[in-house]
Amino acid sequence: MQEDIIHSVLAGKDTLALLPTGGGKSVCYQVPAMAKPGMCLVISPLIALMKDQVEGLRKKNITAYAIYSGMTRKEVINTLKVVTESNCKFLYVSPERLETALFKEFLPGMGVELIAVDEAHCISQWGYDFRPSYLRIAAIRQELPGVPVLALTASATAAVQRDICDRLSVDPEAATRKADTDWAIFRQSFERPNLSYSVFRVDVGINKMVEVLNKVGGSAIIYCKSRKRTKEISDLLQLQRISADHYHAGLAADERSRKQEEWINNKTRVIVSTNAFGMGIDKPDVRVVIHADIPDCLENYYQEAGRAGRDGKMAFAVLLYNDRSLEDLREMTTLRFPTIKEIREVYQAVANYLQLHTGDGEGQYYPFDVSDFLKKFNLKSHTVLASMKILEQEGLLAFNEQVFLPATVQFTVLKDRLYLFEQSHAHFEPLIKTLLRAYEGIFDQPVGISEKVIAGLLYLDLEKVKQQLNELDKAGIIDYQPQRDSPQVYFLRRRVKAEEITIDKVAFDLRKMQFLGRIKQMQSFVSESKECRSRIIGLYFGDEHIKNCGICDNCLRNKNTELSKEEFDTLHQRILAIVKNESLHSRDLLEKLTGTKKEKALKVIEFLQAENKLMVDQKGWVSLK
Repeated sequence: MQEDIIHSVLAGKDTLALLPTGGGKSVCYQVPAMAKPGMCLVISPLIALMKDQVEGLRKKNITAYAIYSGMTRKEVINTLKVVTESNCKFLYVSPERLETALFKEFLPGMGVELIAVDEAHCISQWGYDFRPSYLRIAAIRQELPGVPVLALTASATAAVQRDICDRLSVDPEAATRKADTDWAIFRQSFERPNLSYSVFRVDVGINKMVEVLNKVGGSAIIYCKSRKRTKEISDLLQLQRISADHYHAGLAADERSRKQEEWINNKTRVIVSTNAFGMGIDKPDVRVVIHADIPDCLENYYQEAGRAGRDGKMAFAVLLYNDRSLEDLREMTTLRFPTIKEIREVYQAVANYLQLHTGDGEGQYYPFDVSDFLKKFNLKSHTVLASMKILEQEGLLAFNEQVFLPATVQFTVLKDRLYLFEQSHAHFEPLIKTLLRAYEGIFDQPVGISEKVIAGLLYLDLEKVKQQLNELDKAGIIDYQPQRDSPQVYFLRRRVKAEEITIDKVAFDLRKMQFLGRIKQMQSFVSESKECRSRIIGLYFGDEHIKNCGICDNCLRNKNTELSKEEFDTLHQRILAIVKNESLHSRDLLEKLTGTKKEKALKVIEFLQAENKLMVDQKGWVSLK
């Protein structure tokens, strides 16, 4: 559908595109943006994705920049100046940056001709990942009259689709739910004909994982809910001589990057990860995705499972569960929606940890070490993360676990003084020359650098390079900002007293009810043993034309139990003849039915029981009625 979406955007229509994970969403705004003379403003919450997109565009000699969480005011100003003064085609912006006075000041000079909203489901309160910062997009539209919007998402129910269109309208207050006429809506089928979904009840998950990985060759992802579990499962797989590594947001950025690259380049076969992994990663040859734990909604499951088989070849999505994991899923609602008392306690603890006084903090970013915070305040991680999500939804603060800000350098002296400095400090000359040769524009603005690359060029130890950069910074020759990759807390409003915090109870209860509905839907998906799994997912997202896939566990089971009239009549007579003279346990009866598939025999027994021709007691004994 990419071509149709591109034509819609070029015609100036507000457009909503639902494309599955790996469906090539970025092309849908990159092509029309290149066809227009102005710039495309891309709004996305995913820093890693922004970074990859900007790098990819620059490799094609297309000017692109990004402004995201954690950048200093100076860095933002420099980027905005370059954007307005250059032939910039793409500016990627995280949603909380949109309504700042600074951004609005530069907006008229950007020449924006298209607004692309990635992960558009985040604007809907009915969505599984509601982010209040997305609500600011409508206000930006009023500043840019006549500029069309392209909203993109991989997964949104019919209600969420309507909500996206309403809230992204130029005047959302006046939106009257006419989305189907006001917007061009493109929904690609949720059918994945090459992806086989299976659900297995297991006592020991690792045994099934090893079995699946031994049966299905090629690259794999295993998703689990806790960071601790990623390491445990990875270690167990390695003991079975399966090449595996673990990944989560708590690892240092360079370590995450290394693990990701090794997996992409097939040096590591299996990556065991929390859901921090996979967003925006372009690896089409993943053959299997295993969920070691049950996701909390079908939206997440569909996105994560959909990372398998993007090359169109046969792939497998395997979900493992046991009684405990079903119980954990039922308890999720309580964990995700803490009490107002718990929320206030977390807010107070965050303020104390950051040593933030009442009235301070608005618009500021603070490094936030979650593990250290939990230890110091003796709090449970799920209570803290859930409370911070609610505090974000109430517009108080935002927590970003995945922040990566590359090191930057800008020369702060004129070239004459730099020459004199080099003459009197000869040992710095190789580093200074390398910076000047490798990084264009380093006198005009802060430029992202790689200390590792510089160390390689100079044949120096990495720590030695960092030390010299710090010394040049102290000498006033450069402004050096080291790489930052710690999670960050951003205060959306000035810090208030914890007891003053109030929660919109109506919205809170509504979100809780919606969450409970998604949990029940996930439970139903896990326990379903007859309906096609691909069809269950498609119908959930409003795809009413989806057909049975024929390759999921339920479809295959149904094929195994399909009976011709001749087979049914033969089995019918055999069963009645066997139990005519004696009662038998069902297990013994099945053994006597040699040459017959167990599933088919059970189907006939079930029919005879329903017709009152057989009786099966609670202990499994079968007799004539």
